[in-house]
Amino acid sequence: MSCGGSEQGDDSSGECFALRVLGDAMAPEFKHGEIVIIEPEGAVKSGSFVLAQHAGEWLLRQLCRHGEGWLLRALNPDPEARPDLPLADLQSVRGVVIQKAVPGRRRLSKSYL
Repeated sequence: MSCGGSEQGDDSSGECFALRVLGDAMAPEFKHGEIVIIEPEGAVKSGSFVLAQHAGEWLLRQLCRHGEGWLLRALNPDPEARPDLPLADLQSVRGVVIQKAVPGRRRLSKSYL
């Protein structure tokens, strides 16, 4: 599965999984083609990078507290194409990014723990 408009199966095992980033919505932090590791049971807090479902699509976004609710925010926003997406609660968050890596470059990785 890739971050973006892909389907995600129902995996309740709680094990970490890897995804390939598609597109530039999260650049410069996450570039197209990079690999992210998702921790389904990771600590979700404002500022975390998360995998969440919104309107039937799986998205990699930064989670931000907004009043009583939450927002999913793209780091490379286009106000019309990538608006902040409101979330009433955290039920649609599938997991938290704990690491990223550049394919083919072992030494280019970053931890988010």
